[in-house]
Amino acid sequence: MTDSTYLNTMISEAATPVLPSLVKADGTPITVLQVVPAMDSGGVERGTLDMAKAIIEAGGKAIVASKGGQLVARLKIAGAEHVELPAHSKNPWTMWRNTGRLAKLIKERGVDIVHARSRAPARPAHRAARKTGVPFVTTVHAPYNIHNRFKRYYNSIMTKGDIVISISEFVSSYIKTNYQVDEGKIRIVHRGMDTDSFSPHTVSAVRVIKLSNSWRLPDGVPLIMLPGRLTRWKGQTVLLEALTHLRDLDLCCALVGSDQGRKGYRDELEKMIVDLDLVGRAFIMDDCDDMPSAYMLSDVVVSASTDPEGFGRVVSEGQAMGRPVVASDHGGAKEQLLPNETGFLFENGDAESCARAIRRALGLNAREREILSLKGQERVQQLFTKKLMCAKTVGVYHELVNAKKPN
Repeated sequence: MTDSTYLNTMISEAATPVLPSLVKADGTPITVLQVVPAMDSGGVERGTLDMAKAIIEAGGKAIVASKGGQLVARLKIAGAEHVELPAHSKNPWTMWRNTGRLAKLIKERGVDIVHARSRAPARPAHRAARKTGVPFVTTVHAPYNIHNRFKRYYNSIMTKGDIVISISEFVSSYIKTNYQVDEGKIRIVHRGMDTDSFSPHTVSAVRVIKLSNSWRLPDGVPLIMLPGRLTRWKGQTVLLEALTHLRDLDLCCALVGSDQGRKGYRDELEKMIVDLDLVGRAFIMDDCDDMPSAYMLSDVVVSASTDPEGFGRVVSEGQAMGRPVVASDHGGAKEQLLPNETGFLFENGDAESCARAIRRALGLNAREREILSLKGQERVQQLFTKKLMCAKTVGVYHELVNAKKPN
């Protein structure tokens, strides 16, 4: 059996995780209340929607409390209940009032578990859970900055869960290093990819051609892509500087993402492209509504974040799409990517190191690229799928419901 046949078999035979039941002994559903600031389009919000669907699939009842947003309609279609609450507010008086609102909601809906996914709503959610005697879960999505005592106190609420979910080993290490948390309370649940959408087998040639025509990139030239909103810590400037060390190669680069109102930074990047003589080689694209096709267009995917990410979606999405990934050597990327097997790491913020990694990725021969592609897909299928994330989180709920409730 060839390497590629073996790896294809491994991918196709990846086990589908089973959701534990969220039904009580008397047949009634276990009710889970997730509390988030809003239900817009970010990673936390999408994870909340995914979990609401999983709760319902496991036989439970899903409620989400937030200030609202564009994903509320999808919550309702999935069969979840949305309760509008100013959960985004950091105003002390509003947060205090939210405690009472949440306690009332818990009692009226018979909530069995409260799950806070962000700092602002976590404190009133914690008080309400303790007031009503139901288990409290938190998910820590990132290594929060600690500038002073107040910031440390503000962040600490995310470590007060009866179980604290960490989205990576890196975030788990951050929690244990900076806060007094019993290791027995921490559960690592990696953020999950939608491998039904992010799969090279589900993207048609028509979609790829359509996007290619829309972007009007040079024909037949390898594409380096950095997906991510235009904000400085995402490292777009590092990649542009790296391109100056690759002038001997025929390639082009796409920075894909919205500036979200950061016009000054976008203007800086456009000026940088001119100043570094990268016009015709580097392009800024706005948000793309077909990212799987964007990955298929790419020859190398870059994650150049200068601040360590708890779990960068780009790293896993790129691997899921079978693309070589070049990423900063810190944060969650170090556990998502297998160096020299599914991608390449470079020294954080170092443009020359980034250029060397890109050169290695572009230098793969056809067989090396195929093996790397299949290993990347296998890794995501085994460790970083949405189904696995949901099953592990439902397992946390199941564990808490069957344990003695906190005093």
